[in-house]
Amino acid sequence: MDEHEFRTRSDAALEALERRLIALADEHGFDVEGGAEKLDVLFEEPEESRFVISPNSPVRQIWISALATSFKLDWSDEAGAFVLEKTGETLDQVMSRLLSQQLGTSVEV
Repeated sequence: MDEHEFRTRSDAALEALERRLIALADEHGFDVEGGAEKLDVLFEEPEESRFVISPNSPVRQIWISALATSFKLDWSDEAGAFVLEKTGETLDQVMSRLLSQQLGTSVEV
């Protein structure tokens, strides 16, 4: 995949994720900042923390920094989404898991 194609796919994935996170933010008590270049998910409870979701163009991945761990997702033509190779989870599934862990309640992105 060339850089233009990566940018198109990563921008679309992050914009869609941002919309879903904003819809969940009030209900679950977190804030969402950013845009296609980077998303920050900010938590005050149960402790102050931040998740950062950003594209990494040189390696054609979306990176998530959350819960003291870095998650690197590659595009999967089969899934039609960015996927965490280690678990097979899509971007939405990874975010659902991380938000659920952070908040201590089930969250579906």
